Amino acid sequence: MNKYDLSGKTAIVAGGSRGIGRAAAEALCEAGARVAVTGSSGAAATTAEALRSKGHDACSLQWDLRERGQIPAMFDKCVGMLGGRLDVIVNSAGVVRRHKSEDYPIEDWDYLIDVNLSACFQLCQLAGRVMLAQGGGKIINVASMLSFFGGITVPAYAASKGGVAQMTKALSNEWASRGVCVNAIAPGYIDTDLNVNLLNDPKRYAEITARIPAGRWGKPEDIKGLINFLASDASDYICGAVIPVDGGYLAR
Repeated sequence: MNKYDLSGKTAIVAGGSRGIGRAAAEALCEAGARVAVTGSSGAAATTAEALRSKGHDACSLQWDLRERGQIPAMFDKCVGMLGGRLDVIVNSAGVVRRHKSEDYPIEDWDYLIDVNLSACFQLCQLAGRVMLAQGGGKIINVASMLSFFGGITVPAYAASKGGVAQMTKALSNEWASRGVCVNAIAPGYIDTDLNVNLLNDPKRYAEITARIPAGRWGKPEDIKGLINFLASDASDYICGAVIPVDGGYLAR
């Protein structure tokens, strides 16, 4: 069981202030890691404070991933806050905007690709450089069910999350032999702010729930076990995987 212990490990959770990202930060802290929570608002500091109030080692940094030129400096600042070492990064920052595809504004397309895919790649690249120099590390990206499906009224989100899945595999191909495991989780339908439109649509909610063998939507805490497993030494031979956490949705 010592392989699952993250004591002495350091981690960044990008987009860790709410939803799946916050659950990931909690999971890593609960397993003993020192965690830096980042987000685009003051909620990142609130999350870190809540973790510290439970006796965990957490800090925070507010930065906007749309500001591409600032990402390297802010990443370096995060690593510095963690003592100069990075063992784990969870890339969970994500946004969604819904429009009919024929009316989808190109500005919204650019925004989603920038945050969900381009910033994710940049953070993977920066983390990869640190981890390759150290001789190892764990990169965990947050993909989606829409890495497999097209969805409805979310072409940019589907494209970005499909890209996250393929990028995860591509990076793994280059880095696995050098000690850096790159994997992704693919959450199914999770009860978070990101899915508020679906949760508030009785017809779609009923359709989706009927297809989930587990009989319910997921909760953010349902991803905790997989996050800790992929961050730990127990998953050292898992590379380039995109693992669903979906209550069996894909199997049906």
